Amino acid sequence: ESVTRSPAQSDSQDRLLGVPASATQAQIKAAYYEQSFRCHPDRNAGSPEAAARFTALHQAYAVLGSAALRRRYDRGLLSRQEPRAPAPGPAPARRPPAFDFDAFYRAHYGEQLERQQLLRQRRQRLQRQREEAARRWQPDRLAELSVAVLLLSAMALLVGTK
Repeated sequence: ESVTRSPAQSDSQDRLLGVPASATQAQIKAAYYEQSFRCHPDRNAGSPEAAARFTALHQAYAVLGSAALRRRYDRGLLSRQEPRAPAPGPAPARRPPAFDFDAFYRAHYGEQLERQQLLRQRRQRLQRQREEAARRWQPDRLAELSVAVLLLSAMALLVGTK
């Protein structure tokens, strides 16, 4: 189902996901997965900006991914707190999630993340080896250099005295 909005209406959710106001549910879902992959906290460890963007993407998808909330958002009737506020009344019975995003993420991007982690570890190991080699080179080369300078100056004195 495709829903259009008036241009005057705020489209912050749409801009966050990078979809037009007339995007279909499939386009919204695809944009959400693409954007969330880029800024997922596992992929951007230690980045508060990525974590904040991931949270904002999740909230945008919670609104635009739900047909009822999207209709209210399209009409400008949805408040900022509404998607996060619990429903009034007794707590609903716990059901398993309809979609396990973590399992999907691991299944589709797990190998790529492992490769990136292995490459990062390899780069760090090579960097440490280079730094250690540079530290070892300096004292060894300094002794060799001073012996060479001493020999050259001795030869220069011998040649100069003849």
